[in-house]
Amino acid sequence: MKEHAQGETRKVVTPSRKPVAFSIAGFDPSSGAGVTADIKVFAAHDLYGMACITALTVQSTLGVRRVEPVAAETIRETLACLREDVLPAGVKIGMLATAEAVSEVTRFLSEAGIDPQRVVLDPVIRSSSGKELLNPEGVDRLRLELLPHVGWVTPNIDELAVLTGIGTSDKEVIPMAAARLQVLANAGANPKLHVLVTGGHLHRPDDFLLTPDGKSLWLKGERVETQSTHGTGCAFSSALLCSLIEGRVAEEAAAEAKAYVTAALQAAYPVGRGKGPMHHLFVRRSG
Repeated sequence: MKEHAQGETRKVVTPSRKPVAFSIAGFDPSSGAGVTADIKVFAAHDLYGMACITALTVQSTLGVRRVEPVAAETIRETLACLREDVLPAGVKIGMLATAEAVSEVTRFLSEAGIDPQRVVLDPVIRSSSGKELLNPEGVDRLRLELLPHVGWVTPNIDELAVLTGIGTSDKEVIPMAAARLQVLANAGANPKLHVLVTGGHLHRPDDFLLTPDGKSLWLKGERVETQSTHGTGCAFSSALLCSLIEGRVAEEAAAEAKAYVTAALQAAYPVGRGKGPMHHLFVRRSG
């Protein structure tokens, strides 16, 4: 289909029959996190997933050994190529690896015409095994450039502390730090940021939601005894995006994402010798 305007021909993207979700993230060979995990979460929610890989990693369930970033130009071309073909219903952003990648994703979001309320940023800064996945310059650009273009951010308590400079070891400080993230987004002309802090590192894994209108809610969690905890934050943010695409309001979307991760942890089976993946596709298998 083509549309003519002022003598020029411009391509018009035809919406897909089934919603398409984009994952912009790194590649994890063990498929516990990153783009392959995102695609599995999308599939479990009956969405079609496409991906832009930002970095290749050498890792397994035992941890990350090496990260090889994808060139910024390749990221730019990949996103442009996909957007020329498909208008995604939403975007999940995970590991970006470099400051240049952060800027390319920011550029893409500013030009792509995607509803920011269906853009979820999982600010991956460091792996669970301690490997740096985004350097300080990248963190600065994420905070100042990218945050103004997303509707949701899902940091864990350590990532929240890095982004805000506020220590979050005390649960009572989390609401103040979340509000600080909204202030940073406001400074970039984004008054509609939802902050959803994942509490997997807390004694009881409660999550905290702060909406743009100032409403706050603690989502009670239950500790699942399992070694299959690799990529929980990744799966949570992807499941959140799926619920938003399905039309859920903020509180419902957050609760559904948390319920999905809990059930996927409960359904997990051992993979590898370290921290294995949850069972991303349990919904599909049981349906």
